Amino acid sequence: MNLEGEHATMSSASDPNDDNACLSNNTICVITVHEQEVIIVPILLLAGFMVTLLVILLLRYCPGTEDSKNASTTRALPISNGSAKRPRNRQSARLNLQGIEAPHELNPLEHEELPITTQNEVPAILAAVPGPPRERQHNAFNLVTPLPLSFSVRADDSVALYRARMDNRDVILRTLKETNDAKDRQFFLGFASFLSELGPHPFLPGLMGVVTVRTPLIMVVEELENRDLLGFLWRCRQDVGSEDPCDITEKHIFAMGTQVASALEYLHSNSCIHGNVCARSVLVGRDMTAKLWGLGPAYRRKTQAGTPGELENIEMRKWQAPEVLARKNVSQSSDVWSFGILLFEMVTLGDPPFPKVMSCELLQHLQRGKTLKKPPNCSNSLYSMIKSCGEFAPHERPALAELIRKLQSGEKSANNNIVLQVPEPLDIEKYMREAGYGEAYNYAVL
Repeated sequence: MNLEGEHATMSSASDPNDDNACLSNNTICVITVHEQEVIIVPILLLAGFMVTLLVILLLRYCPGTEDSKNASTTRALPISNGSAKRPRNRQSARLNLQGIEAPHELNPLEHEELPITTQNEVPAILAAVPGPPRERQHNAFNLVTPLPLSFSVRADDSVALYRARMDNRDVILRTLKETNDAKDRQFFLGFASFLSELGPHPFLPGLMGVVTVRTPLIMVVEELENRDLLGFLWRCRQDVGSEDPCDITEKHIFAMGTQVASALEYLHSNSCIHGNVCARSVLVGRDMTAKLWGLGPAYRRKTQAGTPGELENIEMRKWQAPEVLARKNVSQSSDVWSFGILLFEMVTLGDPPFPKVMSCELLQHLQRGKTLKKPPNCSNSLYSMIKSCGEFAPHERPALAELIRKLQSGEKSANNNIVLQVPEPLDIEKYMREAGYGEAYNYAVL
């Protein structure tokens, strides 16, 4: 009987398709019958799950492939200008090129406003495009105080200036007021991009960052403690007996003139004509380092198709070259003319040029061969440079490279002991009249 039972069991196990052939207590038989459902299918499902999990982990924690893909995409983007073809997915392309932190060959601010980015996206932006100037957040500033105006000439109701601390440095915040419209916002962002494209130079104020992800929009510029050169010259004129005198000698004029000329030469090498060279457009550091600023007209000239030699800034007439006064093309030589007047301002401690001539009669005055008179405390070498910059014909004015060599040579031989002095005290009303301003405007150097 036992042999017959075992024979029956083996017979039933040999037919795996018969689910009912196994005895209830024969486990081996049951496993054999249900081998596919119990073993093979679960193993396949587990293997598929592990492969999927591995792929997800690789994509999540190994961003090198994605970064290289993004880098190649960035390099493939065309230079942004008026006629350049823009990427189809504009929103995704700009996510990694927010604000003026974009590389110099790209200009994501041109012709349209940037999309507002949430605060959570800022770290990704900073990581994607390293290097100054960086996108900043509002909480990056402390000790923020309003910056008083040093001289009142022109109103600028669109921008407010503040002094602040950022990254343990003193900075100036050039803030766009929230009452401005989309056009003002567009100009502000475009100007920030323009400054970024110019790149760093030792004698241009450093652009340290920008806030574009939320209002108010802010440009962060390094602070130069003595502020604008015109105000500094006036303080030197009135600083007799002061505990902290700002004495200036002719040697300082040669040194600061070299620095401004170097910045101007750099701008010209980047196809940028300044068009606003004067003492108000120069900033002075604590160590009397001079840095050229006042680049608003240069940006407007680049973005707006104005008439040649446009004279929208009436208060600049006394500083403009004859060809500009005659509404002809502005050139690099026009900046050289204005640079000569800047040297005159420095040696006179802030006197206006051509004080006895009305602005509307200046062109006729120059056509008669008249030039700036030699100031009493001006050396022959310095005055010869002023006269050479003031040649009526543009082609007769010296090149900036030649001027820089002469200024450097003059600095070596200039007197550094005699402090320049002007006997007349400062009279603002007289200055405004002689400088050619029809009326007083609020003026902000930045």
